[in-house]
Amino acid sequence: MGETENHHHHPPPPQAAAPPAAPPSLALSRGPTWTPAEQLHQLQYCIHSNPSWPQALLLAFQHDIVNLGTTVLIASNIVPLMGGTHGDKARVIQALLFMSSINTLLQTLIGSRLPTVMGASIAYTLPLFSIINDYNDEDFASPHDRFVHSMRTIQGSMIVSSFLNIILGYGRAWGELTRFFSPIVVVPVVCLVGLGLFARGFPLLGNCVEIGLPMLILLMICQQYLKRIHSRAHLILERFALLLCIGIVWAFAAILTVSGAYNNVKPATKQSCRTDRSFLMSSAPWIKIPYPFQWGTPIFRASHVFGMLGAALVSSAEQSTGTFFAAARLSGATAPPAHVLSRSIGLQGIGMLLEGLFGSLVGTTASVENVGLLGLTHIGSRRVVQISTAFMIFFSIFGKFGAFFASIPLPIFAAIYCILLGIVAASGITFIQFANSNSMRNIYVLGVSLFLGLSIPQYFVTSRTFDGHGPVRTNAVWFNDILNTIFSSHATVAIIVGTLLDNTLEANHVEDRGIPWWKPFQHSKGDVRTEEFYSYPLRINEYLPSRFL
Repeated sequence: MGETENHHHHPPPPQAAAPPAAPPSLALSRGPTWTPAEQLHQLQYCIHSNPSWPQALLLAFQHDIVNLGTTVLIASNIVPLMGGTHGDKARVIQALLFMSSINTLLQTLIGSRLPTVMGASIAYTLPLFSIINDYNDEDFASPHDRFVHSMRTIQGSMIVSSFLNIILGYGRAWGELTRFFSPIVVVPVVCLVGLGLFARGFPLLGNCVEIGLPMLILLMICQQYLKRIHSRAHLILERFALLLCIGIVWAFAAILTVSGAYNNVKPATKQSCRTDRSFLMSSAPWIKIPYPFQWGTPIFRASHVFGMLGAALVSSAEQSTGTFFAAARLSGATAPPAHVLSRSIGLQGIGMLLEGLFGSLVGTTASVENVGLLGLTHIGSRRVVQISTAFMIFFSIFGKFGAFFASIPLPIFAAIYCILLGIVAASGITFIQFANSNSMRNIYVLGVSLFLGLSIPQYFVTSRTFDGHGPVRTNAVWFNDILNTIFSSHATVAIIVGTLLDNTLEANHVEDRGIPWWKPFQHSKGDVRTEEFYSYPLRINEYLPSRFL
């Protein structure tokens, strides 16, 4: 005790103040976080795995039906303006299906190698309007002669325009351009590939709500909710609900047609709702094989060729490029490398040359809705898409069978597109995980690219006159067609704005833009999985020059 009292205590030396404790992570307290995933793990079959043959046949038929909607829509809107008859429309649909099958097979074998159906492109609408307007002012013996003359002019314009894509692709120019992309650019491009086609959704569905709306609701209920009833029902409805719902609503539309529900309605309502207004069954030939120059010798006019160049650039470069990224995402593949994008664009140019020779109404591009079907069914098998080409060839040759399915009312297809195009748009959003989504600079680039990608084309579309003239109206019609076509495309505007902003605005770190993730996919040997997903079949690459690989 005394010892303690006599002892002099010295105060301890001052210690450095402890740093303030970091605030607790709210993310940890609210649930788990997910790391970026280059491949979707919920796919039941990815790009190089295959379902059983019976399932593959049904899935392939489903792809063909989805592709048929856009084909019929374009032919139904354009052919009558050209002076064509119902028989001409049937032949045009047959030619479009035939070329879709050839180009799909080529792309899946030696092109992008992705499970993408090559369908009719709506980007060619403006150049077609120019051709139609020019020939409306000329005298012909009959409307059918005017139609044939227009088709021959389209043939010549497509033949010449095809060389633009061949040069861009096999000259590797497009692949070099994609090296300026990043996940920040890919997000708005892929999003607008889906959202930019919103006019094919509810606006088209609204032309016959009593058919389109039940189709939309029934498909969502069957494919997302009823599949939970039983494990076997889950398998069937997740993969084949689309065919089932089409059959049910199509039968319902036929009952309404036969019962006289549309006897006293407006002509536009009859055209949209009735199952007998396409007149394809009565006018389509039983057997008709598309052949080169079936409309006659091509006509080459410089003004129309230049106008078609803009459509060729839009349909091949931006539409296919954005759709290829979505297809890779929804089929379990990694992002397509630059050399794959180049060769696919070059091959699309060769396909456009064939389309000009065979007399197709429009060129083909990667079908956005069919890519959405990959996400809907969770099946990204390449073989399924290749099998679908057999159905396309069958329907293109045996016209009555193709005409039967082409008589499905367009609002039914519109209901399907409301879901499929939304899936594609959402797949584009997932690319933001590879960049810094908390960067204000990235938020700026994304926001401006998305908004202008929606707003500028909307201005060009709403400013278009009934005869197809856009807001650019100079004395050079070909110049007008090129600019009006390019700036009427949502994804094209997104590519232009996004690429310029992303490459000119300074980023704090290169990682913010997602470049470390993006860079390996710009080279054929940059990622070990590239060979697995994108190499040529049957060791074809051993016989080709390296510059084409």
